[in-house]
Amino acid sequence: MREIPILIKPGDADALAAGRHSDPFAVLGPHPANGGVVLRSFQPQAVEVFVLTGDTPIAMTRVHPDGVFAARLPEGGTDGYRLRVICPDGMIEEIDDPYRFPPQLGPLDIHLLVEGTHMRLYQILGAHPRTIDDIEGVLFSVWAPNAERVSVVGDFNSWDGRRHPMRLRHDAGVWELFLPGLGHSTIYKYEIVARGGVMLPLKADPCGTWAERSPKTASKVWSQPKWQWSDADWMQNRQRHNDRYSPVSIYEVHLGSWRRNPGDGNRPLTYLEMADELVDYVVEMGFTHVEFLPVHEHPFGGSWGYQPVGLFAPTSRYGSPDDFRVLIERLHQRGIGVIIDWVSAHFPSDPHGLHWFDGTHLYEHQDPRLGVHRDWNTLIYNFGRTEVMNYLCANALYWLEEFHVDGLRVDAVASMLYLDYSRDPGDWLPNRFGGNENLEAIDFLRRMNQLVYAEHPGAVTIAEESTAWPMVSRPVHLGGLGFGFKWNMGWMHDTLDYFSKDPIHRRYHHDDLTFAQLYAYHENFVLPLSHDEVVHGKGSLIGRMPGDDWQRFANLRAYFGFMWMQPGKKLLFMGGEFAQEREWNVDSSLDWHLLDSPRHRGVSRLVADLNRLYRTEAALYQLDNDQRGFAWIDCNDRDNSVLSWLRLGVDPHDCIVVVGSFTPVVREGYRIGVPESGFYREILNTDSEWYGGSNVHNNGGVEAEDIPWHGHSWSILLRLPPLSVSVFKRDG
Repeated sequence: MREIPILIKPGDADALAAGRHSDPFAVLGPHPANGGVVLRSFQPQAVEVFVLTGDTPIAMTRVHPDGVFAARLPEGGTDGYRLRVICPDGMIEEIDDPYRFPPQLGPLDIHLLVEGTHMRLYQILGAHPRTIDDIEGVLFSVWAPNAERVSVVGDFNSWDGRRHPMRLRHDAGVWELFLPGLGHSTIYKYEIVARGGVMLPLKADPCGTWAERSPKTASKVWSQPKWQWSDADWMQNRQRHNDRYSPVSIYEVHLGSWRRNPGDGNRPLTYLEMADELVDYVVEMGFTHVEFLPVHEHPFGGSWGYQPVGLFAPTSRYGSPDDFRVLIERLHQRGIGVIIDWVSAHFPSDPHGLHWFDGTHLYEHQDPRLGVHRDWNTLIYNFGRTEVMNYLCANALYWLEEFHVDGLRVDAVASMLYLDYSRDPGDWLPNRFGGNENLEAIDFLRRMNQLVYAEHPGAVTIAEESTAWPMVSRPVHLGGLGFGFKWNMGWMHDTLDYFSKDPIHRRYHHDDLTFAQLYAYHENFVLPLSHDEVVHGKGSLIGRMPGDDWQRFANLRAYFGFMWMQPGKKLLFMGGEFAQEREWNVDSSLDWHLLDSPRHRGVSRLVADLNRLYRTEAALYQLDNDQRGFAWIDCNDRDNSVLSWLRLGVDPHDCIVVVGSFTPVVREGYRIGVPESGFYREILNTDSEWYGGSNVHNNGGVEAEDIPWHGHSWSILLRLPPLSVSVFKRDG
């Protein structure tokens, strides 16, 4: 025992065995000592440990009863060494020593992390396969600047945080450790000891790119070869599919409840199954894009993904990250863009997540008046912290770069913009100027949008913003927030309220359909009928339509016709396209059997035809966000609940005439003005028998008459079907 003080200081041995040493690399591994080397290793599961170097194994001395071993070796005696660990059950394991490797994060990475400008931090932080000195393993790195100790734990070390404590890079607050021998699908978490020796709940990796399937919560190492994409044609040309001059019709999908497999326990479809079934369906229905409710890993399925813990990990509920890539690639190959809901407004307080990550309010505000959403019982990111802004901006780029996502729909933007969002007086703190604007969140959103459009031309960002905040979809250099589009929540509320009313009362609510034109060109709008409108007791879209069964379906068809013929990009939540009767349930499939009913099948046919018409007629999309693309013919016939308008393309002769009649009566001899002479062909009628309607029509079209009307030199005499939208185009 006389050699023990030379091999290790008693205090160091006690600290290692107790898992409270502040600098394990200063003790473990090889260290020069009196012309030789002292090698130390902590192996609490071992009865014996040998150093394998040269021809003869060298036995290490147990210098602490809890498993600290040490050996003195000649200078150079540790070159290329390994450790042989013998366990009580006789099992022998030969391993490479993690504590022989020097620091791995380079000075540039450290500098960019500290500066908050490391836009590829996901390539540095997290778990990454590495080969160092011809030894394969995984490099783990995590930001936890206020922790006393951080360890990597998993099955590989019996979840014992004493065995693999990490090295702290003090200048960045980042802990790192290369663990040889680990690889693909290794399950791991971080064991973090906060200040004062407080042990925190095990934490999932904030930058983990794969996770265990819920309800399990550990991170997993992803070490498959880099995906070789086969969607080059789409990526090179996607800008013309995503910009405001193009047709954009979005099918909003919750992956877990779109369709289930009744023959296999009613489980959700996998990403790979979706790559066949969903892709074919979206193409058949004529949509241009799909938008997935959040695909980030999330612990609670009932949050629909809007309370994510693993921002960098596609949820394992439906398969692997590469399986998700297959789905995206298949959509791109069929000409369909992919948008994901991206959640930066809040995160849950689950113990394995970001909350109180290193024993401090690292990601969230300390003051609950800034850091807690009362409505959702979730936490708010501290957007003013450089590292947090960097983390979120890098995550936005990650999905665009690593998964070829075409767009990010940013959830709950209003809750980010206002410090008093859904708060009572006294429960919020004003900004430095005394106002209610969240200046730090504004800076973050602008920064994020600038990066997305600079780094990934052709991608798009969309804001779900429910207030009158100005210039949401205007460039940052002009004072805007920099989004490409904004959901038009006002249009949705007004029109849904109108179509939910009994037609006899609609004359008193005529302005609900016309009001949006007063602000329609202040932003680049998407017209959304989203998941939020078919949950929480609101009922389905068809369930909110008034009247008997015939009238309900006619109303819904008329509503869709009105929506597709109005300026603005389109978004429809799954199930609405075939008149799902039930309110959406996250835990069950859509009711696909309804397509056996002629009326439901008729609604489906209408939506498909609306999408095809929308995509082929430039007047319906070219000037969506420009006043030149729309003109009322007559917006004042409230007594008959009839509206008529023009949709116009860049070519002024490219003109579509639309008439909506929103009472259940046939109107004979209804005259409207038109801009030119000629034959106006009826190109769509929501009352067609093909869609389940009563088939009142205009015999294919009408000839314009030299009778001035509605300020035009010509007019056409129409037969208006009940509860309908009729669409005409001038031949030639």
